[in-house]
Amino acid sequence: MDEWRRSVRSWFERVDVRVVGVLERHGHRLHRRSLGVLFVWLGLLKPMGHETATSLLAHTVYWGSPETMVVVLGWWEVAIGVAMLYRPLVRVALALLLVRIPGTLLAFVLLPEVTFIAFPLVPTPEGQYLLKDVVLFFAAMAIGGTIRHGRS
Repeated sequence: MDEWRRSVRSWFERVDVRVVGVLERHGHRLHRRSLGVLFVWLGLLKPMGHETATSLLAHTVYWGSPETMVVVLGWWEVAIGVAMLYRPLVRVALALLLVRIPGTLLAFVLLPEVTFIAFPLVPTPEGQYLLKDVVLFFAAMAIGGTIRHGRS
């Protein structure tokens, strides 16, 4: 029985080493590209007229009408996504995200009645969408931490 257990453990160890090796070689690149695709995809929804939680953000930015700001924010997200897809532009994507994240956070402060059913543990669907934006921001920051390593 002990020999069988050692054999099974050895097999799992070999599989683990291979899987971790693949993730080590390709994980950051796939992570970066998936973020890029997601930002382009979700960003294009706004200028195409589809309703998203970004309309909340448009009410926290006072440089134009909310309708105009939704389109601007949509194209901003597309730019973030394109920059994420092309590795030499990851720093640009991070800078664009740094400019965008305050608007996301402001929506929670300025519009809590729209972002939460019961503060702070029960977000509305719009609040969940914005929380997803915060997670995407930090996921992009993790990719930013690999820029000098050539792994993304």
